[in-house]
Amino acid sequence: MRLSHERMKIREAAASFVSKEYRRNYQEHASITEKQDIEKAVKMLNGIRTFRYGEYFQGRTQMKLLYGMGNPAKLSSMKRIVKKLGIELIGLRDLNCEIPDVPETGRTPLENARQKALAYYHAFHIPVFSCDSGLYFDGIPDDIQPGVHVRTIAGKRLTDEEMIAYYSDLARRYGDLTARYKNAICLVLDGEQIYEAMEPSMESNVFILTDKPRSVLKEGVPLDSLSIDIKSGKYFCDLVYHESETSVTEEAFLNFFRRILSHR
Repeated sequence: MRLSHERMKIREAAASFVSKEYRRNYQEHASITEKQDIEKAVKMLNGIRTFRYGEYFQGRTQMKLLYGMGNPAKLSSMKRIVKKLGIELIGLRDLNCEIPDVPETGRTPLENARQKALAYYHAFHIPVFSCDSGLYFDGIPDDIQPGVHVRTIAGKRLTDEEMIAYYSDLARRYGDLTARYKNAICLVLDGEQIYEAMEPSMESNVFILTDKPRSVLKEGVPLDSLSIDIKSGKYFCDLVYHESETSVTEEAFLNFFRRILSHR
């Protein structure tokens, strides 16, 4: 009877905070008979308790999503962007469960974004989106063009400090580099509703990557200490963003979500 009681509690918990389209997935736990699987199910349900998908399109919040990103700086930035649309985000670290290690083996930002979003959706069965970027320079050989391997050089994943050292040396060898980020996004709402984009409008403005690093180092986005905004002449790490300001790239991401919200 003890296992039966636990299964009933799982069913009640799922019904209380998982919307109808996700409830079916969790009801299958009611047939689990082994204690270790019961405990695993409870842990998973606790991990997404804060989502409350029954409120998915109520009030000022139009959508609640998991952002498949472990980088706190990038999560904070994306929260600021989508807040304008009433979209609430949580990050991977907010989930009280094991996070799968997703290899990023794509050749383009879109392939990597798709890999991550699908992997996190299949792991947690909740709406999730992931983004990915590639860094591209003008006037350097193709074999050292970073592309999607911004942080991984010659098979080694670099620390923030190692990235500063590597890219400042690159700029020293070739002179200040004109650069741009190409960005992509993939949103998985369920097994059938998958939206993705990698458009020219999502590319960053052209900027300068210099060999003279700024003394300020922002954890998780080290290249902001080498990147200079052409219009203002300021390092990215010195730029102050106001709620009313929206960059070209941010506007493209907002338009991506606007298109999806307009069909809900």
